[in-house]
Amino acid sequence: MMGRWLLIGVLLCGLSCQVLVAADRPNILFLFADDHCYRTLRGLGNDEVRTPNLDRLMARGTTFRRTYNSGGWHGAICVASRTMLNTGLQLWNARAAEQKLRPEWLQQKRLWPQRMSQAGYQTFLTGKWHVSVDAAKVFETVRHVRGGMPKDTPAGYGRPTGPEDHEWLPWDESRGGFWEGGRHWSEVVADDALDFLKLAQADPRPFFIYAAFNAPHDPRQSPRQFVDLYPAAQVQIPASFVPRYPHEIDVYDIRDEKLAPLPRTEWSVQVNRQEYYAIITHMDQQIGRILDALEASGEADRTWIFFTADHGLACGNHGLMGKQNLYDHSVRVPFVVCGPEVPQGVVRDEFLYLQDVMPTTLQLAGSKIPDEVEFRSLLPLLSGAKESQWRDAVTGSYMQTQRMITVGNEKLLLYPKIQVSLLYDLAADPEELRDASGDAGGLERKRKLFRRLLQEQQQMGDDLDLRAKFPELAGN
Repeated sequence: MMGRWLLIGVLLCGLSCQVLVAADRPNILFLFADDHCYRTLRGLGNDEVRTPNLDRLMARGTTFRRTYNSGGWHGAICVASRTMLNTGLQLWNARAAEQKLRPEWLQQKRLWPQRMSQAGYQTFLTGKWHVSVDAAKVFETVRHVRGGMPKDTPAGYGRPTGPEDHEWLPWDESRGGFWEGGRHWSEVVADDALDFLKLAQADPRPFFIYAAFNAPHDPRQSPRQFVDLYPAAQVQIPASFVPRYPHEIDVYDIRDEKLAPLPRTEWSVQVNRQEYYAIITHMDQQIGRILDALEASGEADRTWIFFTADHGLACGNHGLMGKQNLYDHSVRVPFVVCGPEVPQGVVRDEFLYLQDVMPTTLQLAGSKIPDEVEFRSLLPLLSGAKESQWRDAVTGSYMQTQRMITVGNEKLLLYPKIQVSLLYDLAADPEELRDASGDAGGLERKRKLFRRLLQEQQQMGDDLDLRAKFPELAGN
């Protein structure tokens, strides 16, 4: 154990990757989901969903249960999340850089897989990419590069209208979507990863596998035996269920929100969650296939595994179906890391952004983390070092219509266009059911959070003028 953490200590001292021979650098297996809410792991207390292989990862490693995506600049939140992930830039700086990805960043080799290649890794992608640059130009090997979401059909929206509505069936392969091409896309990702694990054995370089599932994004399709695991009538209704969200703005104009009828019905939410759990369990099975193949390859002992998702999903919480909101169900994601000497079976509460995985892997590869990277390596936390300067707050943004900050267990949620501000105590109210603005001291608590949010805005390049929208919080 001391030897491994001594190596990490050397990495933390900033030695370049040229100092390390290939045998000293670990393999990296990055497993990435889409639309996967942090609550949908059995190992984190959801007894309703079945995730035996993700639970297996949790038992073998460390889980950070307060991991966030910081939002998006349009309805496709995954584009912002993945652009941040691959550039290392926070939200608004990543947006500014997005148009430069093709001409400048490619030439300068500033994207995550390019940096891993420079560090001496063989790099591989299968599945969803959704970054505005050709994946084949930044990965050494690619298979089945997928778009933002599987092709859907009109029958997949506004459903179900009632218990007799069987127009759409998740296992109906004629609908295309995840079934397009003749094999479920989650199974294709696992197939590709297994093939690459065999090829990688002939190469002395360590590998970096970026296995990106489209699941559990809609259309939430999976084989019937997985859907049957979750009888719809037995699926729990979220505690925050309401027929309509009270602070709508233009939220229901988003594609995701049209998946279920309005006003929301308990039955439509139960069916959508049934299919959500089913495709998660099916993806979990494919992750199990990859983990088994890694074990069989003999490389497991020198492989670091990271599992996370690009953002969460409402799927019936707060009258919402999508991820274009800043409630925890939509901005928090699962995050599990396993590796040689990583503490096992540990769950931690530090604030992470999921994009912290990028500098973590660069440091494992022996590379210096570039000054431009705005996320943080987890290696000091995992090594047991005292991190007095670790972040104590996270923020979130959605376009120009929503802002959020969480400090400790206090969360401020702002809707600038309609000048609504909400206060939540996440310790007492983890489901975000009750606005605590009217409590004794509520206004001062909001003002304190607001001042901190203004500071974070300056650091993150967010130019939205919140003072003008919320003079009572700014103290004007």
